[in-house]
Amino acid sequence: MDLKSKSYEKIKQLIEKGADIPHPGTLDIGDEVNVDQISGKGVRIYPGCRIYGSKTLISAGCQLGYEGPVTIDNCQLGVKVDLKGGFFSKSVFLEKANMGMGAHVREGCILEEEAGGAHTVGLKQTILFPFVTLGSLINFCDCFMAGGTSRSNHSEVGSSYIHFNFTPEADKTTPSLLGDVPRGVMLNQPPIFLGGQGGIIGPVRLGFGNVVAAGSILRHDYPGDNQLIFEKSPSSTSKDYIPFMYPNFSRIIKNNILYLANLTALEAWYTQIRKPFLETREFGSLIYAGLLEQLLASKKERLKRLKAMAGKVTASSTEKDGKRNELFDQIGWLEELFTGKMPEVTAAAEKPQEEFLNDFEKTVKDKSTDYISTIQNLPAEVSGKGVTWLNGFVNALAQKAAQALPSTDL
Repeated sequence: MDLKSKSYEKIKQLIEKGADIPHPGTLDIGDEVNVDQISGKGVRIYPGCRIYGSKTLISAGCQLGYEGPVTIDNCQLGVKVDLKGGFFSKSVFLEKANMGMGAHVREGCILEEEAGGAHTVGLKQTILFPFVTLGSLINFCDCFMAGGTSRSNHSEVGSSYIHFNFTPEADKTTPSLLGDVPRGVMLNQPPIFLGGQGGIIGPVRLGFGNVVAAGSILRHDYPGDNQLIFEKSPSSTSKDYIPFMYPNFSRIIKNNILYLANLTALEAWYTQIRKPFLETREFGSLIYAGLLEQLLASKKERLKRLKAMAGKVTASSTEKDGKRNELFDQIGWLEELFTGKMPEVTAAAEKPQEEFLNDFEKTVKDKSTDYISTIQNLPAEVSGKGVTWLNGFVNALAQKAAQALPSTDL
């Protein structure tokens, strides 16, 4: 290593701060990396790792590269995050989140407390709530998943599972909502189990407590809770393929709208509830900013995909097909709706928000306490008001979208 290089100087500073770097000559740290955003307390960086990005931050107790080299680029890591090997870009990992060797985590991902995966897991535009666990050899892009109450009672995705998020029409209007935000944030819902060697053809909605049999490929919504689900493979057949027909057009639009509405509800939760807890922690304000950045990126991604599909549908539909042209005509309005430019939607949730926040403040005096236990110890009547508040957000947004798209039967 060039002893005068900027990378060497940064590594030297980290070692002086207390970071454990057993073979510093094997590391590469970008010139843009801010060493002040990397803690020295209990941080261990194994050989061969690469750290890039001006927004990258690494909190106390993190470990990088125990099973293989790690590359991180503009990620925010909370306390005791363990990334064992792989590539991680433009994503947020909260306390004790973890990923095994061979991980490939791209932009738009949020892994909340103790969520993680085993070896060879691919994620992009995916949000995992606390404790959600992914097995090995999994592709799980464009998903939200919640459920479970602890590391021993968690939502699970079995090994060799695929979320099919790309259609023959080259669309990605395929986000799947596994659980939901309003109930999921309360950390008191039964876990979801997706059996191994299975898959989901997005977009799909699934309720809490559902168990999907191994080998099943989900093609339908199961929004109810506590069901044992088997899906048979389609019978062998063939027929003419007509591009851009979208036989489930209304369902696709509805599931995308509900996904966007849940992202908006999560943004409200982060702003009103998460923020003060994070601000009592090291780098908490920066982690909070990272969460909001990824949520905004997720909403933009979903709207971009809807807009692209709307253009394809309009180009291939007849003049009389107003149902399909309607989405194209209203896509700009939908972008305004889900980027916070509709104050009447916020107003619709004001009263339940005020009721919940008043009760929450009376119940929770100290925001420096553990976030998980604090939420799980909320009295049932308080958490119930929180669910009502966030459901109000989701329902108000869905209703506004339905008014703009009457032909799609939202």
